Amino acid sequence: MVRKKSAAAQKYIDDQKRNQEKLAAGLVSEKYPQVSGMVFRMTYYQELANPVLMLRTVNVFPSSPAYFHMKCMSKECDDGGFDLTRVINGMVRHRKKSVKGGMTCKGTGETLDKNHASISYEIKIRYRARGKR
Repeated sequence: MVRKKSAAAQKYIDDQKRNQEKLAAGLVSEKYPQVSGMVFRMTYYQELANPVLMLRTVNVFPSSPAYFHMKCMSKECDDGGFDLTRVINGMVRHRKKSVKGGMTCKGTGETLDKNHASISYEIKIRYRARGKR
């Protein structure tokens, strides 16, 4: 007989995995030494009668983990969320200061629609003066 993990046990496992991923990502100061700070402004949407779920602002400092995967806010969502890493990498590579965009969650769940959640985002990056660390 295969026993299903309790919700609390699964949450603990997921939290531990997320903490390991954050450690593996390193720090912003290591991965992006030219960056002095970032600000993410996100609006989370859901496919319900009241579509705006949450407004969120995240400040990222040089001492922050270089981990940019934001969780999906739908409790039933498995392996979903919004990975902004490629957006950040592109911005830094081209030294962009601001970008706006959106993403749809690719996670799954028994009761979730394909497009159950999405975000719109605005990311602003502050850079150090060239040649300074």
